[in-house]
Amino acid sequence: QVQLVESGGGLVQPGGSLRLSCKISGRPGSSYNVAWFRQAPGKEREFVVAIDWRGRDTKYADSVKRRFTITRNNLRNTVDLQMNSLKSEDTAIYYCAGDESYSGDRGSGYDYWGQGTQVTVSS
Repeated sequence: QVQLVESGGGLVQPGGSLRLSCKISGRPGSSYNVAWFRQAPGKEREFVVAIDWRGRDTKYADSVKRRFTITRNNLRNTVDLQMNSLKSEDTAIYYCAGDESYSGDRGSGYDYWGQGTQVTVSS
């Protein structure tokens, strides 16, 4: 059974940075395409960024372009999300999702989800 576990969330001031990590276990994590989604209080879940299993193709939501960067280490089975220049509107629970097929920004295309990690941007 595949498991995804997020870490790295926390409280940060506007303009600050955080690095989230998604650890994939249960099967070779290198075979999974991964995406980050987020859900703010009272709002629907929204796509943040996706990366293919090779780490060559990425897709970012317009709201995070040039501020967030996704990378992966297939030897360690981890996918990291570096978040810079954080804004209050980035406050949300961030979820890591994985699937053997590349689903891009389609949340319904991901079979495996982590429990989420809270990111709060506030002064």
